Amino acid sequence: MKKTLLASFAAALAITTLSAGAQMDSMKDPMVGGAAMYPSKTIVENAVNSPIHTTLVTAVKAAGLVDTLNSPGPFTVFPPTNDAFAKLPAGTVDTLVKPENKATLTKILTYHVVPGRITAKDIKDGIKAGHGKYEMKTVEGGTLTASIKDGKVILTDEKGGMAAVTTANVYQSNGVIHVVDTVLMPN
Repeated sequence: MKKTLLASFAAALAITTLSAGAQMDSMKDPMVGGAAMYPSKTIVENAVNSPIHTTLVTAVKAAGLVDTLNSPGPFTVFPPTNDAFAKLPAGTVDTLVKPENKATLTKILTYHVVPGRITAKDIKDGIKAGHGKYEMKTVEGGTLTASIKDGKVILTDEKGGMAAVTTANVYQSNGVIHVVDTVLMPN
């Protein structure tokens, strides 16, 4: 009887797992800027297909961070959109991507990266546990502070600048991204 019950349970579990897998395969990959983001691809492989992240891709290449963001990670990345970069003073991006400014550009870009895979739920749970604030240590060494305002997750940089998360939980093979609408600046 026990063996039959266990066998039945195992068979039911296998069917459930197969149907859940088929359901996941049939689910559409999340879209960012009109481009599908594939959980089987790395952060960089997906970013190059996103039409709203062309400035970011150019900056990542100029900073020499392609190999790093293609590595196993995992990373949590808060990638600014083209519109976010356009909010910077005129000429800022052109200046930053020059070889002589590689260190500054790298500092800014790595300020948008947190080690580990942090989901939107993790951030919201951290905000609750932290009485309205959740601090994350960036790869650059600085801190980003998350909070909730008008139902949106807001990141505040060390200079007081704020960015809203516009698209959350876009899973990649080596982490997760949460798209932001403003470039964050380290100290």
